[in-house]
Amino acid sequence: MFKRLPGDEARNLVTTTPDTAVVFRPAVVTTPAILTLIIFAWRVLAGLVRLLWRHPVAALVALMPGALTLLYGWQNALLLLAPVPAGLLAWAAADRISFARLIGFRLLAWWRLVWVYRRHWQPVMIVSGLGRHLWGRDYLPRLGKVTCTAWADLVTVRMLKGQSVKDWADRLDHLAQGFGAASCRVALSRAGRLVLTFPRTDPLAVPIGALPLPDAPTVGPVEIGKQEDGRPWLLKVHGTHVLVAGATGAGKGSIIWSTIRALLPAVRAGLVEIWALDPKLMELSYGRDLFGDRYAATPEECADLLDQAVYVMQSRAARFAGQQRSHTSTVEDPFVLVVVDEVAFLTAYQADRQLKQRICAALATLTTQGRAVGIGVMAALQDPRKEVMNIRNLFPDKIALRLDESEQVDMVLGDGARDRGALADHISPVPERGAGVGYVRLETSPDPIRVRAAYVSDDDIRDMAAAFTSGKDAA
Repeated sequence: MFKRLPGDEARNLVTTTPDTAVVFRPAVVTTPAILTLIIFAWRVLAGLVRLLWRHPVAALVALMPGALTLLYGWQNALLLLAPVPAGLLAWAAADRISFARLIGFRLLAWWRLVWVYRRHWQPVMIVSGLGRHLWGRDYLPRLGKVTCTAWADLVTVRMLKGQSVKDWADRLDHLAQGFGAASCRVALSRAGRLVLTFPRTDPLAVPIGALPLPDAPTVGPVEIGKQEDGRPWLLKVHGTHVLVAGATGAGKGSIIWSTIRALLPAVRAGLVEIWALDPKLMELSYGRDLFGDRYAATPEECADLLDQAVYVMQSRAARFAGQQRSHTSTVEDPFVLVVVDEVAFLTAYQADRQLKQRICAALATLTTQGRAVGIGVMAALQDPRKEVMNIRNLFPDKIALRLDESEQVDMVLGDGARDRGALADHISPVPERGAGVGYVRLETSPDPIRVRAAYVSDDDIRDMAAAFTSGKDAA
């Protein structure tokens, strides 16, 4: 039974049952107005000092016109300041690259920090669940420096205590939509600090033509395209194995032929041999003259060629034992790159079970023991499921082109790759926009890199084969 108390006691005290818990109304402390004004003035002053400390150049530029006007009048101030914008415009017209690097991107970074990120930081953090609003106070990750490049904003963030990279990786879409970007990627810079990448433009939207042949023979890394940041995409093939996965029309042939094209001078010099397995009889047959007798098409021929590669590997291992631990390409022991187009046809789709087991065993042997003695494998497939390609984890470096399902991204690149921004399932199916575009995850780094391979046309392949054949005849 409830007790009814008279007067003010009834408003301050409620009992639910006799002799049990008592719930009191919280006391309200009235803050004097003068104290509120002092706190507000202190925060404004601290904000101004912080602004001057963090952005001295921007503050100086903003205050200079007013100071000159007060000291010398607006006519003299205009005369003194007019050469500055004129000089900047002349600089931008004469050398746009250096102007953008030293002035333009810095101004853009300051503007986007103030107008985009700092302006929307609190609501985006609270709505996305990365910040907390407790007892009338917001606990937010700290927004750090913003750096602008030609294609993206790089935003440094200090996480809240107790947060992890996965907390942010699970909310990349919230961050992208909240700050008006097409996508977002996250990378851990150091303990407690992240770098968020918000692309402003897509530098890989335009197809890349076939790259010129290298002037000097090289076994790699070889240039086969362009990275999202504008730097050349250098693919390591010597001392590793590469798995390329992508749906039909995703551009697997661009990676294969760009790699062969970059290695062609080394092939001519005898430092590289390319062994081609072409069970579809479509992709590698265009340049069959480049491979000589190291070309196989039928499953039986592919099994024989793989067994021969295993024999070469074991022979080298026996000779290198106790002598050297890594391979240096020479004419006597050239680097051998085994290129397998549509490897799933050999490992999963053919009817001959014994032949399939033989091929799988040879590929597993090469990918576990081959790179130390100069045998590399580059395999391409469409379906990355484990029952189709059960040795995919034996490839240290992986490339995911356009894929049909989001789950396939982690199948190819490893767990967590899609959460870190490898949106291979979002690549455009339109060939002009998406063919050859993909994400690379290297053995040495868990962070995926967005790239686009150069397109090597049928005519380019025929010209390569004709030039290689004529060069051999001349020799």
